[in-house]
Amino acid sequence: MFRMVFIMALRVLARHRLRAGLTMLGVIIGVGAVIAMVSIGQGAAALMQDRISSLGSNVIMIFRGHSMVRGARKVRPTITVSDAEALLRDVPNLSAVAYTKRGDIQVIHEGKNWSTRVAGVTPSYFEVRDWPFVRGFPLNQKDLDSAAKVAVLGHTVVKNLFDPGVDPVGAVLRLNKVPFTVIGVLAQKGSSAWGNDQDDRILIPFTTAERKVLGTKKIGTVGAIFASTKEYAQLPQAVELITAVLRKEHHLSDDEEDDFYIRTQMDIAETRQESADAMMFLLFAVASISLLVGGIGIMNTLLVSVTERTREIGIRIAVGAKRRQIMLQFLVEAAVLSLVGGMIGIGVGVASAKFTTVLVGWPTIISPLFLVIAFVFSATVGVVFGLYPAHKASRLNPIDALRYE
Repeated sequence: MFRMVFIMALRVLARHRLRAGLTMLGVIIGVGAVIAMVSIGQGAAALMQDRISSLGSNVIMIFRGHSMVRGARKVRPTITVSDAEALLRDVPNLSAVAYTKRGDIQVIHEGKNWSTRVAGVTPSYFEVRDWPFVRGFPLNQKDLDSAAKVAVLGHTVVKNLFDPGVDPVGAVLRLNKVPFTVIGVLAQKGSSAWGNDQDDRILIPFTTAERKVLGTKKIGTVGAIFASTKEYAQLPQAVELITAVLRKEHHLSDDEEDDFYIRTQMDIAETRQESADAMMFLLFAVASISLLVGGIGIMNTLLVSVTERTREIGIRIAVGAKRRQIMLQFLVEAAVLSLVGGMIGIGVGVASAKFTTVLVGWPTIISPLFLVIAFVFSATVGVVFGLYPAHKASRLNPIDALRYE
Protein backbone atom coordinates (compact mmCIF):
# COMPACT_ATOMS: atom_id res chain seq x y z
CA MET A 1 0.00 0.00 0.00
CA PHE A 2 2.80 2.40 0.89
CA ARG A 3 4.44 1.84 -2.49
CA MET A 4 1.20 2.68 -4.26
CA VAL A 5 0.71 5.80 -2.12
CA PHE A 6 4.27 6.90 -2.86
CA ILE A 7 3.79 6.51 -6.62
CA MET A 8 0.54 8.45 -6.46
CA ALA A 9 2.28 11.24 -4.53
CA LEU A 10 4.95 11.50 -7.22
CA ARG A 11 2.32 11.66 -9.96
CA VAL A 12 0.39 14.41 -8.16
CA LEU A 13 3.53 16.49 -7.65
CA ALA A 14 4.64 15.89 -11.24
CA ARG A 15 1.38 17.43 -12.47
CA HIS A 16 2.31 20.69 -10.71
CA ARG A 17 6.05 20.88 -11.22
CA LEU A 18 6.39 24.64 -10.91
CA ARG A 19 4.33 24.80 -7.74
CA ALA A 20 6.24 21.88 -6.23
CA GLY A 21 9.57 23.51 -7.14
CA LEU A 22 8.62 26.82 -5.57
CA THR A 23 7.38 25.01 -2.47
CA MET A 24 10.70 23.17 -2.11
CA LEU A 25 12.67 26.40 -2.49
CA GLY A 26 12.38 27.31 1.20
CA VAL A 27 13.62 23.86 2.24
CA ILE A 28 16.45 24.02 -0.31
CA ILE A 29 17.61 27.40 0.96
CA GLY A 30 17.29 26.35 4.61
CA VAL A 31 19.18 23.07 4.29
CA GLY A 32 21.79 24.62 2.00
CA ALA A 33 22.34 27.49 4.42
CA VAL A 34 22.68 25.15 7.42
CA ILE A 35 25.27 22.97 5.68
CA ALA A 36 27.22 25.90 4.23
CA MET A 37 27.31 27.79 7.53
CA VAL A 38 28.25 24.77 9.62
CA SER A 39 30.99 23.81 7.13
CA ILE A 40 32.41 27.33 7.12
CA GLY A 41 32.14 27.56 10.90
CA GLN A 42 33.94 24.27 11.44
CA GLY A 43 36.62 25.30 8.97
CA ALA A 44 37.08 28.61 10.78
CA ALA A 45 37.33 26.82 14.13
CA ALA A 46 39.99 24.46 12.76
CA LEU A 47 41.92 27.38 11.26
CA MET A 48 41.79 29.27 14.55
CA GLN A 49 42.96 26.19 16.43
CA ASP A 50 45.94 25.91 14.06
CA ARG A 51 46.77 29.58 14.64
CA ILE A 52 46.54 29.18 18.40
CA SER A 53 48.77 26.10 18.19
CA SER A 54 51.29 28.12 16.19
CA LEU A 55 51.99 30.20 19.31
CA GLY A 56 53.94 27.24 20.64
CA SER A 57 53.46 24.35 23.00
CA ASN A 58 51.59 25.19 26.25
CA VAL A 59 52.53 28.87 26.05
CA ILE A 60 51.91 31.51 28.72
CA MET A 61 52.31 35.17 27.75
CA ILE A 62 52.93 37.89 30.34
CA PHE A 63 52.55 41.50 29.18
CA ARG A 64 53.25 44.89 30.69
CA GLY A 65 50.50 46.56 32.68
CA HIS A 66 48.58 49.71 31.81
CA SER A 67 47.84 52.94 33.65
CA MET A 68 45.46 55.84 33.08
CA VAL A 69 47.19 59.20 32.65
CA ARG A 70 44.85 62.16 32.10
CA GLY A 71 42.21 59.84 30.68
CA ALA A 72 44.63 58.11 28.30
CA ARG A 73 45.59 54.44 28.59
CA LYS A 74 49.38 54.09 28.62
CA VAL A 75 51.68 51.11 28.88
CA ARG A 76 53.89 50.91 31.95
CA PRO A 77 57.26 49.10 31.81
CA THR A 78 56.40 46.86 34.75
CA ILE A 79 58.06 43.57 33.80
CA THR A 80 61.78 43.05 33.69
CA VAL A 81 64.51 40.56 32.99
CA SER A 82 64.73 39.83 36.72
CA ASP A 83 61.02 38.89 36.67
CA ALA A 84 61.71 36.30 33.98
CA GLU A 85 64.62 34.92 35.98
CA ALA A 86 62.44 34.73 39.10
CA LEU A 87 59.73 32.80 37.22
CA LEU A 88 62.23 30.26 35.91
CA ARG A 89 63.63 29.87 39.43
CA ASP A 90 60.42 29.82 41.50
CA VAL A 91 57.73 28.25 39.26
CA PRO A 92 58.45 24.51 38.96
CA ASN A 93 55.75 23.94 36.30
CA LEU A 94 57.67 25.97 33.72
CA SER A 95 59.97 24.17 31.30
CA ALA A 96 61.37 27.33 29.68
CA VAL A 97 61.11 31.12 30.01
CA ALA A 98 61.98 33.78 27.42
CA TYR A 99 61.58 37.54 27.23
CA THR A 100 61.31 39.92 24.29
CA LYS A 101 61.43 43.55 23.25
CA ARG A 102 60.13 44.55 19.83
CA GLY A 103 59.67 47.49 17.48
CA ASP A 104 59.08 48.33 13.82
CA ILE A 105 62.23 48.91 11.77
CA GLN A 106 63.12 49.55 8.12
CA VAL A 107 65.56 46.83 7.04
CA ILE A 108 67.84 47.23 3.98
CA HIS A 109 69.64 44.62 1.89
CA GLU A 110 71.43 45.39 -1.41
CA GLY A 111 69.07 48.10 -2.58
CA LYS A 112 65.92 46.39 -1.30
CA ASN A 113 64.17 47.57 1.84
CA TRP A 114 61.28 46.27 3.88
CA SER A 115 59.43 47.58 6.94
CA THR A 116 59.13 44.77 9.43
CA ARG A 117 58.97 43.97 13.12
CA VAL A 118 62.26 43.42 14.90
CA ALA A 119 62.21 41.52 18.18
CA GLY A 120 65.03 41.16 20.65
CA VAL A 121 64.75 37.66 22.13
CA THR A 122 66.61 35.15 24.26
CA PRO A 123 67.78 31.75 22.98
CA SER A 124 64.96 29.99 24.86
CA TYR A 125 62.39 31.91 22.79
CA PHE A 126 62.63 29.33 20.00
CA GLU A 127 61.96 26.50 22.45
CA VAL A 128 58.97 28.23 24.03
CA ARG A 129 57.44 29.09 20.66
CA ASP A 130 58.32 25.64 19.28
CA TRP A 131 59.73 27.35 16.18
CA PRO A 132 61.94 25.17 13.96
CA PHE A 133 64.48 26.37 11.36
CA VAL A 134 64.63 25.65 7.64
CA ARG A 135 68.17 27.05 7.25
CA GLY A 136 71.01 27.97 9.58
CA PHE A 137 70.77 27.88 13.36
CA PRO A 138 69.22 29.86 16.25
CA LEU A 139 70.70 32.46 18.56
CA ASN A 140 72.76 31.14 21.47
CA GLN A 141 73.78 32.36 24.92
CA LYS A 142 77.08 33.68 23.62
CA ASP A 143 75.21 35.94 21.16
CA LEU A 144 73.09 37.24 24.04
CA ASP A 145 76.02 37.85 26.38
CA SER A 146 78.12 39.66 23.77
CA ALA A 147 75.21 41.59 22.18
CA ALA A 148 76.21 40.07 18.84
CA LYS A 149 74.94 41.64 15.62
CA VAL A 150 73.33 38.50 14.23
CA ALA A 151 69.78 37.96 13.02
CA VAL A 152 67.24 35.23 12.30
CA LEU A 153 64.69 35.96 9.55
CA GLY A 154 61.05 35.04 9.11
CA HIS A 155 59.71 33.68 5.82
CA THR A 156 57.99 36.94 4.77
CA VAL A 157 61.16 38.99 5.27
CA VAL A 158 63.16 36.52 3.17
CA LYS A 159 60.56 36.65 0.40
CA ASN A 160 60.69 40.47 0.23
CA LEU A 161 64.45 41.00 0.55
CA PHE A 162 65.93 38.08 -1.38
CA ASP A 163 65.41 36.70 -4.85
CA PRO A 164 63.94 33.19 -5.18
CA GLY A 165 66.53 30.47 -4.66
CA VAL A 166 69.01 32.73 -2.84
CA ASP A 167 70.20 31.45 0.54
CA PRO A 168 69.95 34.34 3.05
CA VAL A 169 72.31 32.71 5.58
CA GLY A 170 75.53 34.73 5.65
CA ALA A 171 73.97 37.84 4.07
CA VAL A 172 74.37 41.23 5.73
CA LEU A 173 71.34 43.41 6.53
CA ARG A 174 71.19 46.92 7.95
CA LEU A 175 68.83 47.70 10.82
CA ASN A 176 68.88 51.36 11.83
CA LYS A 177 72.18 51.61 9.90
CA VAL A 178 73.64 48.80 12.03
CA PRO A 179 74.94 45.80 10.00
CA PHE A 180 73.65 42.36 10.99
CA THR A 181 74.69 38.95 9.69
CA VAL A 182 71.91 36.47 8.96
CA ILE A 183 72.53 33.16 10.76
CA GLY A 184 69.18 31.41 10.29
CA VAL A 185 65.75 31.30 8.62
CA LEU A 186 62.63 30.29 10.54
CA ALA A 187 60.04 27.81 9.33
CA GLN A 188 56.82 29.38 8.09
CA LYS A 189 54.07 29.75 10.74
CA GLY A 190 51.43 31.89 9.01
CA SER A 191 48.99 34.19 10.77
CA SER A 192 48.63 34.34 14.53
CA ALA A 193 45.41 34.04 16.52
CA TRP A 194 45.10 37.83 16.20
CA GLY A 195 45.57 37.80 12.42
CA ASN A 196 49.15 39.12 12.40
CA ASP A 197 51.75 37.67 10.04
CA GLN A 198 54.09 35.78 12.36
CA ASP A 199 56.65 35.36 9.57
CA ASP A 200 57.06 39.10 9.03
CA ARG A 201 59.77 39.57 11.65
CA ILE A 202 63.47 39.58 12.37
CA LEU A 203 64.78 38.12 15.62
CA ILE A 204 68.02 39.42 17.16
CA PRO A 205 69.62 38.98 20.60
CA PHE A 206 67.71 40.83 23.33
CA THR A 207 70.81 42.69 24.51
CA THR A 208 71.58 43.83 20.96
CA ALA A 209 68.05 45.15 20.51
CA GLU A 210 68.18 46.95 23.84
CA ARG A 211 71.57 48.61 23.34
CA LYS A 212 72.01 49.08 19.59
CA VAL A 213 68.69 48.95 17.69
CA LEU A 214 65.48 49.62 19.63
CA GLY A 215 66.88 51.40 22.66
CA THR A 216 65.25 51.64 26.08
CA LYS A 217 64.53 54.21 28.79
CA LYS A 218 65.47 51.72 31.47
CA ILE A 219 67.87 48.83 31.07
CA GLY A 220 66.33 45.45 31.85
CA THR A 221 62.69 46.22 31.02
CA VAL A 222 60.97 43.88 28.58
CA GLY A 223 57.89 44.04 26.41
CA ALA A 224 56.66 40.52 27.16
CA ILE A 225 57.66 37.30 28.85
CA PHE A 226 56.91 33.95 27.20
CA ALA A 227 56.88 30.75 29.22
CA SER A 228 55.89 27.17 28.54
CA THR A 229 54.73 24.39 30.82
CA LYS A 230 55.65 20.76 30.60
CA GLU A 231 52.00 19.74 30.08
CA TYR A 232 48.90 21.55 28.82
CA ALA A 233 46.94 20.64 31.97
CA GLN A 234 49.47 22.55 34.08
CA LEU A 235 48.60 25.93 32.54
CA PRO A 236 46.01 27.05 35.18
CA GLN A 237 48.26 26.15 38.11
CA ALA A 238 51.26 27.78 36.44
CA VAL A 239 49.29 31.01 35.95
CA GLU A 240 48.44 31.11 39.67
CA LEU A 241 52.09 30.60 40.64
CA ILE A 242 53.30 33.19 38.10
CA THR A 243 50.83 35.73 39.46
CA ALA A 244 52.01 35.11 43.03
CA VAL A 245 55.70 35.36 42.09
CA LEU A 246 55.28 38.57 40.06
CA ARG A 247 53.19 40.25 42.76
CA LYS A 248 55.93 39.41 45.25
CA GLU A 249 58.67 40.69 42.91
CA HIS A 250 56.73 43.92 42.33
CA HIS A 251 56.00 44.39 46.06
CA LEU A 252 52.24 44.68 45.51
CA SER A 253 49.98 44.76 48.56
CA ASP A 254 46.76 42.78 48.77
CA ASP A 255 44.61 45.77 47.86
CA GLU A 256 46.68 46.69 44.78
CA GLU A 257 45.80 45.41 41.31
CA ASP A 258 48.25 43.46 39.17
CA ASP A 259 50.54 45.71 37.11
CA PHE A 260 50.78 42.99 34.46
CA TYR A 261 48.37 40.69 32.65
CA ILE A 262 48.63 37.08 31.60
CA ARG A 263 47.25 35.21 28.58
CA THR A 264 47.44 31.51 27.79
CA GLN A 265 46.53 29.36 24.82
CA MET A 266 43.63 28.11 26.92
CA ASP A 267 42.28 31.66 27.40
CA ILE A 268 42.59 32.49 23.71
CA ALA A 269 40.94 29.21 22.68
CA GLU A 270 38.01 29.77 25.05
CA THR A 271 37.48 33.36 23.86
CA ARG A 272 37.61 32.38 20.20
CA GLN A 273 35.32 29.42 20.81
CA GLU A 274 32.74 31.62 22.54
CA SER A 275 32.77 34.00 19.58
CA ALA A 276 32.53 31.12 17.11
CA ASP A 277 29.67 29.52 19.05
CA ALA A 278 27.75 32.81 19.13
CA MET A 279 28.21 33.28 15.39
CA MET A 280 27.25 29.68 14.67
CA PHE A 281 24.10 30.05 16.77
CA LEU A 282 23.14 33.20 14.88
CA LEU A 283 23.73 31.61 11.48
CA PHE A 284 21.90 28.44 12.50
CA ALA A 285 18.95 30.53 13.68
CA VAL A 286 18.79 32.30 10.31
CA ALA A 287 18.98 28.99 8.46
CA SER A 288 16.29 27.51 10.73
CA ILE A 289 13.97 30.40 9.87
CA SER A 290 14.44 29.52 6.20
CA LEU A 291 13.44 25.93 6.97
CA LEU A 292 10.44 27.18 8.93
CA VAL A 293 9.38 29.28 5.95
CA GLY A 294 9.85 26.22 3.74
CA GLY A 295 7.64 24.18 6.06
CA ILE A 296 4.93 26.82 5.96
CA GLY A 297 5.17 26.76 2.18
CA ILE A 298 4.63 23.00 2.18
CA MET A 299 1.58 23.36 4.43
CA ASN A 300 0.06 26.06 2.22
CA THR A 301 0.62 24.02 -0.93
CA LEU A 302 -1.01 20.95 0.60
CA LEU A 303 -3.98 23.00 1.83
CA VAL A 304 -4.49 24.25 -1.71
CA SER A 305 -4.13 20.66 -2.93
CA VAL A 306 -6.78 19.48 -0.44
CA THR A 307 -9.17 22.13 -1.73
CA GLU A 308 -8.48 21.24 -5.38
CA ARG A 309 -8.90 17.49 -4.75
CA THR A 310 -11.91 17.62 -2.42
CA ARG A 311 -14.14 15.74 -4.89
CA GLU A 312 -11.40 13.14 -5.48
CA ILE A 313 -11.07 12.60 -1.72
CA GLY A 314 -14.86 12.17 -1.43
CA ILE A 315 -14.87 9.55 -4.19
CA ARG A 316 -12.01 7.62 -2.55
CA ILE A 317 -13.77 7.59 0.81
CA ALA A 318 -17.05 6.58 -0.84
CA VAL A 319 -15.45 3.55 -2.52
CA GLY A 320 -13.90 2.34 0.72
CA ALA A 321 -10.68 4.26 1.34
CA LYS A 322 -9.99 4.61 5.04
CA ARG A 323 -9.27 7.95 6.66
CA ARG A 324 -5.73 6.89 7.65
CA GLN A 325 -5.03 6.11 3.97
CA ILE A 326 -6.12 9.63 2.96
CA MET A 327 -3.98 11.09 5.70
CA LEU A 328 -1.01 8.94 4.66
CA GLN A 329 -1.40 10.13 1.07
CA PHE A 330 -0.90 13.78 2.00
CA LEU A 331 1.83 13.05 4.54
CA VAL A 332 3.80 11.19 1.87
CA GLU A 333 3.39 14.14 -0.52
CA ALA A 334 4.70 16.48 2.19
CA ALA A 335 7.62 14.14 2.93
CA VAL A 336 8.51 13.85 -0.77
CA LEU A 337 8.54 17.63 -1.12
CA SER A 338 10.79 18.08 1.90
CA LEU A 339 13.09 15.12 1.11
CA VAL A 340 13.68 16.16 -2.48
CA GLY A 341 14.20 19.73 -1.30
CA GLY A 342 16.58 18.45 1.36
CA MET A 343 18.67 16.48 -1.13
CA ILE A 344 18.92 19.47 -3.45
CA GLY A 345 19.70 21.67 -0.44
CA ILE A 346 22.56 19.37 0.57
CA GLY A 347 24.02 19.72 -2.90
CA VAL A 348 23.62 23.50 -2.77
CA GLY A 349 25.20 23.68 0.71
CA VAL A 350 28.22 21.55 -0.24
CA ALA A 351 28.72 23.52 -3.45
CA SER A 352 28.46 26.83 -1.58
CA ALA A 353 31.05 25.70 0.98
CA LYS A 354 33.45 24.58 -1.75
CA PHE A 355 32.87 27.80 -3.69
CA THR A 356 33.71 29.82 -0.55
CA THR A 357 37.01 27.97 -0.24
CA VAL A 358 37.88 28.64 -3.89
CA LEU A 359 36.70 32.26 -3.88
CA VAL A 360 38.23 33.61 -0.67
CA GLY A 361 40.51 30.77 0.42
CA TRP A 362 38.49 30.18 3.60
CA PRO A 363 38.81 26.57 4.78
CA THR A 364 35.62 24.53 5.09
CA ILE A 365 35.00 21.16 6.73
CA ILE A 366 32.00 19.20 5.49
CA SER A 367 30.83 16.82 8.18
CA PRO A 368 28.88 13.72 7.01
CA LEU A 369 27.05 13.79 10.36
CA PHE A 370 25.64 17.25 9.64
CA LEU A 371 24.59 16.14 6.16
CA VAL A 372 22.55 13.35 7.73
CA ILE A 373 21.14 15.67 10.41
CA ALA A 374 20.13 18.27 7.81
CA PHE A 375 18.46 15.60 5.68
CA VAL A 376 16.52 14.13 8.61
CA PHE A 377 15.55 17.60 9.80
CA SER A 378 14.21 18.55 6.37
CA ALA A 379 12.09 15.36 6.30
CA THR A 380 10.81 16.12 9.80
CA VAL A 381 9.83 19.64 8.72
CA GLY A 382 7.79 18.23 5.85
CA VAL A 383 5.96 15.70 8.01
CA VAL A 384 5.25 18.17 10.83
CA PHE A 385 3.89 20.85 8.53
CA GLY A 386 2.00 18.28 6.48
CA LEU A 387 0.06 16.95 9.48
CA TYR A 388 -2.61 19.65 9.50
CA PRO A 389 -3.48 19.45 5.77
CA ALA A 390 -3.43 15.64 5.94
CA HIS A 391 -5.70 15.64 8.99
CA LYS A 392 -8.05 18.12 7.31
CA ALA A 393 -8.25 15.92 4.19
CA SER A 394 -8.94 12.78 6.21
CA ARG A 395 -11.78 14.46 8.14
CA LEU A 396 -13.74 15.58 5.08
CA ASN A 397 -17.38 14.49 5.00
CA PRO A 398 -17.71 12.25 1.92
CA ILE A 399 -21.20 13.57 1.08
CA ASP A 400 -20.06 17.22 1.22
CA ALA A 401 -16.88 16.30 -0.67
CA LEU A 402 -18.84 14.66 -3.50
CA ARG A 403 -21.04 17.75 -3.84
CA TYR A 404 -17.98 20.05 -3.99
CA GLU A 405 -17.51 21.83 -7.32
